[in-house]
Amino acid sequence: MIPRYTRPEMAAIWEPENRFKIWLEIETLACEKMAQLGTIPQSAPEALRTKGGFDVARIDEIEKEVRHDVIAFLTSVSEHIGEDSRYVHQGMTSSDVVDTAFAVQLTQSADLLLQDMDLLLSALEKRAREHQDTLCVGRSHGIHAEPTTFGLKLAGHYAAFKRGRERLKNAREEIAVCTISGAVGTYATIDPAIESYIAEKMGLKPETIATQVIPRDRHAMFFATLGVIASSIENLATEIRHLQRTEVREAEEFFNPGQKGSSAMPHKRNPILSENLTGLARLVRSTVIPALENVTLWHERDISHSSVERNIGPDACVTLDFALSRLTGLIENLLVYPDTMKANLEKTGGLVFSQRVLLALTQTGMSRETAYRIVQQNAMKVWESGGKLQFIDLLKMDTDIEKSLDIKSLESIFDYTHYIENKNMIFQRVFSCK
Repeated sequence: MIPRYTRPEMAAIWEPENRFKIWLEIETLACEKMAQLGTIPQSAPEALRTKGGFDVARIDEIEKEVRHDVIAFLTSVSEHIGEDSRYVHQGMTSSDVVDTAFAVQLTQSADLLLQDMDLLLSALEKRAREHQDTLCVGRSHGIHAEPTTFGLKLAGHYAAFKRGRERLKNAREEIAVCTISGAVGTYATIDPAIESYIAEKMGLKPETIATQVIPRDRHAMFFATLGVIASSIENLATEIRHLQRTEVREAEEFFNPGQKGSSAMPHKRNPILSENLTGLARLVRSTVIPALENVTLWHERDISHSSVERNIGPDACVTLDFALSRLTGLIENLLVYPDTMKANLEKTGGLVFSQRVLLALTQTGMSRETAYRIVQQNAMKVWESGGKLQFIDLLKMDTDIEKSLDIKSLESIFDYTHYIENKNMIFQRVFSCK
């Protein structure tokens, strides 16, 4: 976790203090249920509740000798509670504690990420509605295509993040499972009622069947979901980067007073936030392949997944949390230039209307092939003039078009409102099911 890209609340979830706190709660709950079942004395859970504790530095010290983090933790706890420590961890295996705690950390992280996404969705909806009627050119292959609105652009990104939120909600539910089933998952040394008790108290569900560890396909889906959300972040960030290019300048990141864009060139205003988001998205996605590869373990368990998860758990969650927050701020403060959008829309001399001319000609009975040839011939003259010629002027002088369309009908085609007459319907579909 790099402090530069870390927010405190998410970081706290992945600190050793929180992990050991969860471990202690699991052990305490297990003892509570064992005492209820009469297999250990009531003094054991009472000792854990009243005197139970641990020391992170002491755990690290013990682990250097025993080379086992759970044993080091249990030793530290035993130093706090004394004789009753012999009843702690009875019939359990390390994975019962580690995997259940990891599930808790992932669900805690998911809850924060869901809050992040709600804030981002709110910002996107506000700006989309603000620019619902702001005309701009739509581009395919980076080339002018047909008119759209900036609000529709943002609505499309809103819909992507809305899908991402639903996927994350489902991934959270899938990962929120625990296993307290003992060695190789047979419950031979521990009553299944203990697992059910811990699951209920910790807001989890018992794993359907554990092979000593929780099956890693659950984790793979969780990290894959984070990767998809990261890709949606990069998609929007890339759009902003393109729109801020000097030749385009339809929108740009807010530039704070006193901010500097370049150490060498004082005039620079660079899209540093969206570029940063592109990089952060790559980091989050880099955790997906290791998570997928973690699905394969030897027999009932090994620890080949452990070192991976100690890294990708905090890295993916902390990075995505930061990225979502940064993107929200970027959208809230994004500078939008409608006049430049309109000027860019008109740079190609009306070529954006070419499909409407094509369709109008076919409606008169002209074959599509003939209509396409005629429209393209005129369009290429405008293209080669760099927009100096006007498309409609050339069409008015084309005798083949004159035979099929009168001047009034031709002029009616060159109306931007045709392209956005369904925008309200699209907005209704995007924002109706919030």
